[in-house]
Amino acid sequence: MSETEISAEAPLVDVRDLNVIFEKKQMFQKDRVVRAVKDVSLQIGKGETLGLVGETGSGKSTTGRAILKLVPVASGSVSVAGRDLMSLKGAKLRKARRNMQMIFQDPYSSLDPSATVGASISEPLMVHDKMSAKDARKRAVELLELVGLRESHVNRYPYEFSGGQRQRVAIARALALNPDFIVCDEAVSALDVSTQNQVINLLEKLRAEFGLSYLFIAHDLAIVRHISHRVAVMYLGRIIEIGPAERIYNKPAHPYTQALLSAIPDASPYREKKKRILLKGELPDPGNPPSGCPFRTRCPYVMDICKERMPDMTPIDDGGEVACHLQTAGPQLAGSSLGELSSTSPAKIKLGVQK
Repeated sequence: MSETEISAEAPLVDVRDLNVIFEKKQMFQKDRVVRAVKDVSLQIGKGETLGLVGETGSGKSTTGRAILKLVPVASGSVSVAGRDLMSLKGAKLRKARRNMQMIFQDPYSSLDPSATVGASISEPLMVHDKMSAKDARKRAVELLELVGLRESHVNRYPYEFSGGQRQRVAIARALALNPDFIVCDEAVSALDVSTQNQVINLLEKLRAEFGLSYLFIAHDLAIVRHISHRVAVMYLGRIIEIGPAERIYNKPAHPYTQALLSAIPDASPYREKKKRILLKGELPDPGNPPSGCPFRTRCPYVMDICKERMPDMTPIDDGGEVACHLQTAGPQLAGSSLGELSSTSPAKIKLGVQK
């Protein structure tokens, strides 16, 4: 399915102003409140893959779990296939969840070690579709073969499989109820490189064959580029840039996106080595975020206005949006080379007036 066809349809997944807040009770200290996800809005079309990237602790996994209502949502709206999930509870929510599944990061712990893989795949079929044990087992065999395993594997336990095979079992289980939407939470990060390629190709094949939509959460930007139609970049719980994958990778509009992309290793000995952008400092404490733009404490192009207010999402000419004052009050990053930007002295940039 082409990107034009995807964007022409109404989004399958529509998330608006999603907020997740965790409160931790502490003895002898003030209770700790962390806004793990802040005003996140995103849409995913039918048959589309949206990549979600960012550092560890940026809120990627929490966003994926919040969309599926696996963690409490403080505010915002989430709809899948036109159905508002925030208004559903109990049996109605369980029924709606058959249309959305999750592939977890660790294939070693996401499967029940005391159950055969056939039983793990059969269980949702018997619970949701009221299949008989015989019919569910037959369907489990079909699903295992679909993901590249054999009928003889159905009676084996998870410990008898390699990491890549276990992740294939997890994918088969996610497909059991014919969902439209799957959250892939670091689904290949625990696998070796060759196995990663096999699983990515399998996910792509299944997406094309069944019209699946993915939220593909990862920290490996090379993999995200390969599988995603669009990419969203998260920092400290916020989406700070979103747009078509090719535009994000070729013309990043946010300094953080630019720094992430500069860290992608290039295996070719013939291409000119790109300059690595090293960010100073650590990710700020999400329980005590900085004022204004959350990236300002590490940004090489910080301006006075960055300390005063959070930038609004601004449309980009080549597609997508970015939350950065550089787009409205400073030297724009999109389309600029690393050398051009590096020659701009951050100390001379004040409210977009370059002296």
